[in-house]
Amino acid sequence: MNPRIYFDHSATTPLDPRVLTAMGPFLGGAYGNPSSQHHEGRVARAAVETARAQVAALIGAEPDEIIFTASGTEADNLALVGAVRASGRPSHVVTTSVEHAAILETCRFLASSEHRPGTKVTHLPVDADGLVRPESLLRALQSTVTLVSIMAANNVVGTLQPIEELAHLTKLHGVLFHTDAVQAAGKIPLDVNRLRVDLLSLSAHKLHGPKGVGALYVRKGTRLSPIVFGGGQERGLRSATENVAGIVGFGAAAALAREELAEEATRLAQFRERISQELTRTLPRSYLFGHPVHRLPGHLSFGLRGQEREVGKLLAALDAAGFAVSAGSACNAHHAGEPSPVLLAMGYDAERACGLIRLSLGRFNTEQQVDRFLGVLPQAVATIVHAGARAAEPASDQPSVTFA
Repeated sequence: MNPRIYFDHSATTPLDPRVLTAMGPFLGGAYGNPSSQHHEGRVARAAVETARAQVAALIGAEPDEIIFTASGTEADNLALVGAVRASGRPSHVVTTSVEHAAILETCRFLASSEHRPGTKVTHLPVDADGLVRPESLLRALQSTVTLVSIMAANNVVGTLQPIEELAHLTKLHGVLFHTDAVQAAGKIPLDVNRLRVDLLSLSAHKLHGPKGVGALYVRKGTRLSPIVFGGGQERGLRSATENVAGIVGFGAAAALAREELAEEATRLAQFRERISQELTRTLPRSYLFGHPVHRLPGHLSFGLRGQEREVGKLLAALDAAGFAVSAGSACNAHHAGEPSPVLLAMGYDAERACGLIRLSLGRFNTEQQVDRFLGVLPQAVATIVHAGARAAEPASDQPSVTFA
């Protein structure tokens, strides 16, 4: 039996063995609390600060601008809720219609009666490629705005937003800019000073690190209020005893991603383009979602014209053949079978918005795995199409026969 092949790195990534090695001592003997003053505590604190510097280096930040959290979702919550609460006045948040649920649901909370006073939220539209047009942000900035939050890379279609240009516009109006870079970090170069962002969210498990640890970059001078209260860890912005092993793993993963980023991005983009070309050649009814150029290097989302409602069957067939492939965001998997909100926002009708197949490649994927996938996919599609055609045939008067 062939080993399974994992093509769902936008959902999560396998832990790099080198990261596990770095974490090892802090999963066993090195158990000190980083806030303790004795030797064991100092060892843990030194490990946390080393990891902080490694994460900071990945995005061109200073170590003391990194706040560790339990996830990218928590980092997003801290950025939005923390900025709104710190503003001390009625707030207005501008975001897009294609953000991750961590942003959209936080905005929904801020705008609801649960949050006093309620926050005005504006959702910017995107074009058919999933891009925000700078002119739409400029129009939104004509009113008083507290914070703009626009993701760096879309988790469903892989489109890269023009963050540098968008953040520049907010600076002209004195408005804070946050970007959810969970999907982008470690896959494309990020420099917070070139981008001129004030807040940036990260997650370890999207770059071959452990689950359960994230970070928020907070530019010096940016005012935030905490959303978790307690012992005052992480400069008072995220109370709780630090997850030392997870943070160490995050640091190791960030260091590896920084070191290998250029080579890895080139390799994955080559795989992506090969799959795209073969899709066009072998499946002429296929079509791509997302921007054709400005997209994550290892990310490819596509549909099959006329077979949109059969995506679930196709994914099941690929799973049975040994491939882990998804139909979009793992965080919205409980809405399986429903149109993708991201595709609807991009202007696709409900039919096509149900038909997305997402391939997201990563560090341990090989050319041989891509070859195997390209051999299996047309067969799987042909089987689904044939089964659909048979189901559409008029019922026969002949009795059915079952073969044992």
